[in-house]
Amino acid sequence: MSVDNNAPCLSSRELPDRRLEIVLSGDWTAEVARPSVDEILAPLANSQAEICFDTSQLGQWDSLLLTLLKAIDAHCKQTGIRVNRAGLPVGVRGMLQLTDAVPEQEGVRRTPPHSGLLEKTGLIGIAVWEEAIAMLTFIGEAAIGFVRFLLGRAHYRRVDLVLLIQECGANALPIVSLISFLVGMILAFVGSVQLAKYGAQTYISDLVGLGMAREMGALMTAIIMTGRTGAAFAAQLGSMQVNDEIDALKTMGFSEMEFLVVPRMLALILMMPLLCVYSDLMGMAGGGLVGLTMYDISILEYTQHILARLRFQDLAVGVGKSVVFGVLVAISGCMRGMQCGRSSQAVGMAATSAVVTGIVMIVCADAVMTLIVIGMKW
Repeated sequence: MSVDNNAPCLSSRELPDRRLEIVLSGDWTAEVARPSVDEILAPLANSQAEICFDTSQLGQWDSLLLTLLKAIDAHCKQTGIRVNRAGLPVGVRGMLQLTDAVPEQEGVRRTPPHSGLLEKTGLIGIAVWEEAIAMLTFIGEAAIGFVRFLLGRAHYRRVDLVLLIQECGANALPIVSLISFLVGMILAFVGSVQLAKYGAQTYISDLVGLGMAREMGALMTAIIMTGRTGAAFAAQLGSMQVNDEIDALKTMGFSEMEFLVVPRMLALILMMPLLCVYSDLMGMAGGGLVGLTMYDISILEYTQHILARLRFQDLAVGVGKSVVFGVLVAISGCMRGMQCGRSSQAVGMAATSAVVTGIVMIVCADAVMTLIVIGMKW
């Protein structure tokens, strides 16, 4: 066979006695573009008695050429045209003979199941129920491991806990700083549009301070940590699942909850309140920049308004939410990592699912806690 790297080409010419010769040239491999099947079968639309082949200029070939020839065979069987394979290479003829000798078994092809609306609703309900059971089971096991940690009976590596605290805390400061600063600026911009109509620009500080302390600081930090740390936890544990490291821990008598999940949960519980307070300060700084540059609000006036408006309860609400959010981020990331399959694709799916699960849980928990706080009139 020739090894010239040229594009696949197909042509045909009519021979005497109602014979059609198909000329194959170039490289018929999967790496190069090929003509469409419709273009290939177009010359066979007329009534011929026999099809033959000329492969004197054929280069490299693989299964792509075999697929083409099988399509021609199927078309000729439907139209009653004979196929003469004498002009094909020996290897191609041998492969085609093998495919003819072993026909396709019935029922091998997978057909997508057709389900009605009621069946789909039932399947969704079953999936939600199983997911809820799995999540409650994981939360219960994690709670038992956390209690054993508080009692000093948990088996884990202290150096892992220190590294996780650094990863969840100091290493997250740059992205938390950027996002929180921009969120504070956005709050100031949005509030100033309405407050400027009444000449109340000085109250931008009240809006930004209250919004960051009670809601946006904790919420944005939690979403950032879900995409950053929750996905990382899922990928780490998922990779350990693929490499059978978690099974090895079980074999040696270690509890995966105590050794892997509890340190990650504890690291987020300790760091999330600190990150929340830091996010509040960065958001207020972003709002102060808007007030200073656009409305000539002095830094002293801006700070005095915030200190006069904010109460301890406002900061406590945000910090309390951040603790809950930290638990949810750890649970979502670790649970999806522990549920990971045994392939690299499963690791990516676990990381994606951890982010989605974490964000949904955080938003739902935030709505519930906000209603509770409003009911308590804090």
